[in-house]
Amino acid sequence: MVRRVAIVTGAAQGIGRGIAQTLAIDGCQVVVADINADAAAETARSIQAQGGQCRVRHCDIRSDESMRELVDDTIASLGGVHVLVNNAVMSSGTARLEDKTRADFELSMQASFYAPLAAMQRAFPSMRRQGFGRIINMCSLNGVNAHLYTADYNASKEALRCLTRSAAREWAAHGITVNAVCPAAKTPAFERFAQHSPDNAARVEAANPMGRLGDPLGDIAGVVCFLASEAARYTTGNTLFVDGGSHINGVAWKPQLPGT
Repeated sequence: MVRRVAIVTGAAQGIGRGIAQTLAIDGCQVVVADINADAAAETARSIQAQGGQCRVRHCDIRSDESMRELVDDTIASLGGVHVLVNNAVMSSGTARLEDKTRADFELSMQASFYAPLAAMQRAFPSMRRQGFGRIINMCSLNGVNAHLYTADYNASKEALRCLTRSAAREWAAHGITVNAVCPAAKTPAFERFAQHSPDNAARVEAANPMGRLGDPLGDIAGVVCFLASEAARYTTGNTLFVDGGSHINGVAWKPQLPGT
């Protein structure tokens, strides 16, 4: 049986790390792609210590060419790409909509829309030849629930969800599925937020129907691994909310800005 090749962007920490570890344990040869070389190397060591196969590759989601090179190098060195997880993200931070600049929106669109698009387009010929492809785009509850003060990020993630559905429709005949996952997890970014504003972080967790945010490895990665598997061959164009039910009634997310 051919060992499937999976690219995971933003795999150095948080949700991406959990996904990379789980895919490797499930038998994939994983490309740990990240801009942070040291953290990516640590993820790779963790995977190898568990008997998984992986390699580290640099990628910068601010550059379409970096994304194309990532996919091209993977195909050249490993013979193809079967699974693509677009997880890496960048954000301009919080600000009121009227204060968001064009540069803020351009960064968010580049990181969360154009970079995944470049990787998807580059991976498509390999997936089509194989008659098998799994693309999982990590989207966000921010856009679904219209979180305050992140309008650029919200818009870019919803654009990615639209792209997901369009790709699913066009590529289904080639054995390629394309799905979106909207997670709610205790990522390093949330941990930093909790340190800065523990009361607000506690309210966010308490508002979740399950009373907590998910664990990247234990709660999120397994769902992505399912979507990457043969078992999900008839599942495409969907958004899976892996969030403890927080999408049902929205999230009590109201960060404080000056003048609020």
